[in-house]
Amino acid sequence: MRTNSIFQENTNTFNGLNFTIMRVLILISFVLLSVNGFSQKIKFKVDGQKDTTVNLVRYFGSKLYYADTAFIKKGIVEFDGTKQKAGILALFLPGQKMLEFVYNNEEVYIETAVEDMVGKAVVKKSEESKVFLDYIKYISQERTLANRLVEQRKQHEEKSKMYEDLTKQIDETTENVKSYQQNIVDKHAGKLVAKIVKMSMDVEIPEPPKDEAGNIIDSNFKFKYYRAHYFDNIDLKDDRLVRTPVFHNKLENYFSKNMMVQHWDTVIYYAFQLCDQLEKKSDIYQYTVSWITSTYEQSKIMGMDKVFVMMGDRYYCPKDENGESLGFWMPEDKLETLCDKVNTQKRLVMGATAPNIILRDTTDVNWVGLHAVDAEYTVLYFWDPECGHCKKITPKLQTLYEEKFRDRNIEIFAVGKAIDDDFKKWKDFIRKNNMEFINVAVTDQLYKAALNDARMFVPKYTTIESLNYQQTYDIYSTPKVFVLDKDKKIIAKSLTISQLEDMMDRIQGKGDLPKLFPPDENVEEEQMH
Repeated sequence: MRTNSIFQENTNTFNGLNFTIMRVLILISFVLLSVNGFSQKIKFKVDGQKDTTVNLVRYFGSKLYYADTAFIKKGIVEFDGTKQKAGILALFLPGQKMLEFVYNNEEVYIETAVEDMVGKAVVKKSEESKVFLDYIKYISQERTLANRLVEQRKQHEEKSKMYEDLTKQIDETTENVKSYQQNIVDKHAGKLVAKIVKMSMDVEIPEPPKDEAGNIIDSNFKFKYYRAHYFDNIDLKDDRLVRTPVFHNKLENYFSKNMMVQHWDTVIYYAFQLCDQLEKKSDIYQYTVSWITSTYEQSKIMGMDKVFVMMGDRYYCPKDENGESLGFWMPEDKLETLCDKVNTQKRLVMGATAPNIILRDTTDVNWVGLHAVDAEYTVLYFWDPECGHCKKITPKLQTLYEEKFRDRNIEIFAVGKAIDDDFKKWKDFIRKNNMEFINVAVTDQLYKAALNDARMFVPKYTTIESLNYQQTYDIYSTPKVFVLDKDKKIIAKSLTISQLEDMMDRIQGKGDLPKLFPPDENVEEEQMH
């Protein structure tokens, strides 16, 4: 502001100068502004710290990354702020000691002591960091008070006067914190620190609407309103906010079981709703899309891989108007691998129609098609006669089929490995274990003939997808199982034998039946991938 006012005074004072001189003055002013703009220092004085190498670290979501390194001498260290992006940074000392501060392209100078980095911190320069550190100290103080009051309250009966008094004090503490936060937001509007504090605040929920008789119309109004307005306090167009741990915490909570049913289609709905409103080249877009995709790719909950697949299909693999991938932050080779996986897996997610398989049975003559199976449910099972897990699981499937599934219109369509020596092993295993359900394979004879000329069989008898079923169904290990409904839509996968039995009993209304294969807590069950 001062530079602008000086420049204005100069233009008035030298109003009589010619245009060429004015251009020179403007150029000089611009250069001075540029020099001043690149002079931000981030400096610390840490009492009690020995001379050593220390680090400046930065946030991207919840993770910390090294941002710069310097040598602290006689307790003083300095970093070049022009190398840093705005957000929450931290001085990181040996012994995992850390002092967070707000950096927003202004000079920073903080004095502290090694024995209590936050408590002893005094901000000499940086208005934003002063507000931030005062806020951190206040919150810590109020949290300690609230925790003490909660512990005291546990010692009293719920309806006692002391319990009510302590509850009132806890509520007052909460209101004090809210008031303190709102004061920062109002007093420092437009500053990064105000946006960070506002982001940590919950939205205010109005009273639910009532009918003419004064009855609440929707008992879930408050929850629905909170979820619908969850991101109202977050400026989703400000990339600086993703360089704080607060954004990650809000994101993680939004997708937790506290906020939504942990069902793949529910998660996808809210993920799309959030990501579609983000600017495609922004850091917030990158972090949000990456976090959701990665989180559900690693999920152990059956069916949640659908979130990963749908996120990849919508936010990574498509091209923009310039022909560039939307997943701009990924190396090209890794992006190609991801998209190959997505293209395969999107046909194998929950609710998708399972690709048809038409192969020969043990006669090596008759063709049997998956989609031709007339059953209420079909268990699609991939196995290998030489696979150790398969040798344990496959006979159990026969037991389930014989004693439960067959009479309840549940069919098993088993695709075995039967090429070269495995053809005889496949047939011998079926015969030895009296496997009465449907057994098909790319037999050795079929494989060699198709390898020479697949047109002998395609499309008259089968399909390329059937012959290449390992690629079609992404069979990288065995055993592997899918459960299909009557329309051959995938309703379950990656189950243990006991989970498969329990699920089929439950969905057919027979959940109380004794289990042939109850879970054994002492034995790690083999999972069918």
